[in-house]
Amino acid sequence: MIPDVFVFESPLDYLLPLAVTISTLITVLLITSPSRYDSRIDSTPPRRQSEDRLAAALKTEDVPTESSKGVVSVQIVVLGDIGRSPRMQYHALSIAKHGGRVDIIGYQESDILPEILETPLINIIPISPAPKVFQTSNNLLFLLVAPLKVLWQICSLYYVLGYCTKPAKWMLVQNPPSIPTLAISRIICCLRATNLVIDWHNFGYSILALKMGESHRLVKFAKALEVYWSRSATAHLTVTNAMARVLKNDFDIQALPLHDRPPNHFQPLSSKQKSSFLAKLPETAKYASELQSGSRKLIVSATSWTPDEDFSLLLDAIVTYSTQASSNPKLPKILAIITGKGPQKQHYLSKIAHLNKTNQLSHVDITTAWLTMQDYASLLGAADLGISLHTSSSGVDLPMKVVDMFGTGLPVLGWSKFEAWSELVTEGVNGKGFGSAEVLSELLVEVLADEKKLAGLREGALRECDRRWDDEWDPVAGRLLGLVD
Repeated sequence: MIPDVFVFESPLDYLLPLAVTISTLITVLLITSPSRYDSRIDSTPPRRQSEDRLAAALKTEDVPTESSKGVVSVQIVVLGDIGRSPRMQYHALSIAKHGGRVDIIGYQESDILPEILETPLINIIPISPAPKVFQTSNNLLFLLVAPLKVLWQICSLYYVLGYCTKPAKWMLVQNPPSIPTLAISRIICCLRATNLVIDWHNFGYSILALKMGESHRLVKFAKALEVYWSRSATAHLTVTNAMARVLKNDFDIQALPLHDRPPNHFQPLSSKQKSSFLAKLPETAKYASELQSGSRKLIVSATSWTPDEDFSLLLDAIVTYSTQASSNPKLPKILAIITGKGPQKQHYLSKIAHLNKTNQLSHVDITTAWLTMQDYASLLGAADLGISLHTSSSGVDLPMKVVDMFGTGLPVLGWSKFEAWSELVTEGVNGKGFGSAEVLSELLVEVLADEKKLAGLREGALRECDRRWDDEWDPVAGRLLGLVD
């Protein structure tokens, strides 16, 4: 028998509790809903003291007071390590340079640019990273732990965006990762009356396809989500023209290309500066005399040690080069410095150790380094040749490391078998492209054995120094955000 307490004598008996429950839920949602953006709050100009500190931090006197048109507030969202997202840091510095207030939201795991930390108009708001138990390279385990990781990210990102930050006029979101970044950002923007701008560095589904395969249902589902949540954004920025074209054709999205350009801390070094740096840096100190005489060349490759950068290409090419150098005295020895962190680093360090043990690198020394931004910029300025192994999961993104190399006048050999390569490198002028380890080894021999050819490529790379980040940013993003007329 059913107890009398559960028996409803009329529809009103169960409609009334249901109505009270719904009303309570709505009340709770209204009370706990994030505060909305109010343009009147941003109209208060920053104090003079902040302007003076900002000018000092950015080493310029040309800092607007915003007293006439109000302050533009921007939240920059990176569901990743802020320190390893240089483009988003450059966005923040450019916004602050024009008097805007910035909150950078993301994981705080590695060093952030000193200028960011010194600028009073920029605030760092960290997100709690997901537990390491959610990280795996096994495809089967990935399918099990990925939903748990996404759930963690949903809760932590919603909490930080909704309750740990003040509402802003703009939210600038890095994509990828797309899941759950785009959905949570879009929901928060709706609740807080904030304009959403997506900065497309690549496509999230194309990176997932490297792990699962293009035909996997999860990849197709991820693409559908990426398309759905991105279409309602206020504006879009892309790193290449090719990416803007894909967004228009496949996503029905109009985007503004904003090409990466080197910031001011990447500069060419004088001969005296090179000598001083090579003698000081632990990774180069014992080779300094050989590097300065030219009997050994310094090549640098920055890598994230991930599947979209096949480091075995460089290893195979260097082994071939070392074999040829042992019988060709015209070929200089090589010091290869590999910078960066990532999941496959230990795997390749083991390979390098094996090659050394079997004497396959008799004319090449390979070392890894994790440097401060300033030391990394100086290393590029002191190097003879840069190597890019970025293969592009989508075919339409570009490696920012090449932009940094050009900022110091460093010519580049890079993987070129993707559509957007020609937007960055002019073949034979500031660099050369390859599509296999065999071609890379041939290029190393060709360029390093001919000082005149290497000098010609360096001259072309130096010309890339003329146009800097601010020159690209101001007329595109600056105008979009209302910071530049």
